[in-house]
Amino acid sequence: MVTRTSKKIRYAVVGLGHIAQVAVLPAFAHARRNSVLHALVSHDPHKLSELGDKYNVPVRGAYEEYERCLAEVDAVYVALPNSEHEEYTVRAANAGVHVLCEKPLAVTDAACQRMIAACRDAGVKLMTAYRLHFEPTTLEVLDLVKRGRIGEPRFMTSAFSMRATPGGIRTRPETGGGTLYDLGVYCIQEARLLFDAEPHEVLAVSADGARAGMPGIDEMTTAVLRFSADRIATFTTSFAAGGVSSCRLVGTRGDVHLEPAFEYAEPLAYALTIDEETTKKKGRKRDQFAAELIYFSDCIRHGRQPEPSGEEGAQDVRIIEALYESARTGEPVALKPFSRDRGPNREQGMNLPPVRKPELVNADPPHD
Repeated sequence: MVTRTSKKIRYAVVGLGHIAQVAVLPAFAHARRNSVLHALVSHDPHKLSELGDKYNVPVRGAYEEYERCLAEVDAVYVALPNSEHEEYTVRAANAGVHVLCEKPLAVTDAACQRMIAACRDAGVKLMTAYRLHFEPTTLEVLDLVKRGRIGEPRFMTSAFSMRATPGGIRTRPETGGGTLYDLGVYCIQEARLLFDAEPHEVLAVSADGARAGMPGIDEMTTAVLRFSADRIATFTTSFAAGGVSSCRLVGTRGDVHLEPAFEYAEPLAYALTIDEETTKKKGRKRDQFAAELIYFSDCIRHGRQPEPSGEEGAQDVRIIEALYESARTGEPVALKPFSRDRGPNREQGMNLPPVRKPELVNADPPHD
């Protein structure tokens, strides 16, 4: 475990699928100030060989060699299917290794709590990989809402959709697939951040994925989240529709419309309308993953608790579980009160250059 604040944090990337190859591995070039890619873990020897050579990674191992790899690093980036987040987080914690885990944190709140407890008991840090907490355009919108530019927020609508490839990990129930896990988590996070509050009741309706070749998951879900003071957030997610990534928050004086709102491979943009006057702003394409790595490494080196925490990720999973229950029963589901994290601030934003899209090694894009 790291003991000197001057030391770079050595990472293992666990899972070498699409997101690891196009975003996480290239991000270390922009995070070199305090982070270094030191190990790769995969079941695919060709990936280990080719990607290990490409990025000059000295430690490589299969999943059954995970503990050997953990002995060589300070932190892991878990980029595995959702269903495997718990196992590889707990094993890392038991080895005294810090964990940066992709969202959703797990597929059940119970699994999230076991991950949180394992990291707490081992004295290691756990961060949920909400990359938009470090994206300057997102943080700028959050700040203008907090400053009351659109008045009192009243309702939010968002949509996140794509044409997902049937058979991929996000479309199979056994790997934790489903639109709420993969896309809805962004809409839920955005609502909680923009309202600076927690929903107390949810309602959902889902379309079964069988018609689109994705049996056992929701191919599409529309959700309603009720907040205090009669505030409402609605969103729709889909794996069998054209690509949309948008979020609109309407207040008593105006509204702010983010589009695209949730992407990592293109610039985010927003339109701010106040008293019928609209101002548009387009951000820059940025390396959101390097920002996560730099921030988490600084938390490790300086003994700070990360934001977003594991508990922040667990709350979104609680909401997802409640939405799936509502979709099954056709009834609204009440949520227990939750004490919120401090949330991100504009100082967390990082203007890092974008990565070049690399060629994939034994991996396919997850959507058209």
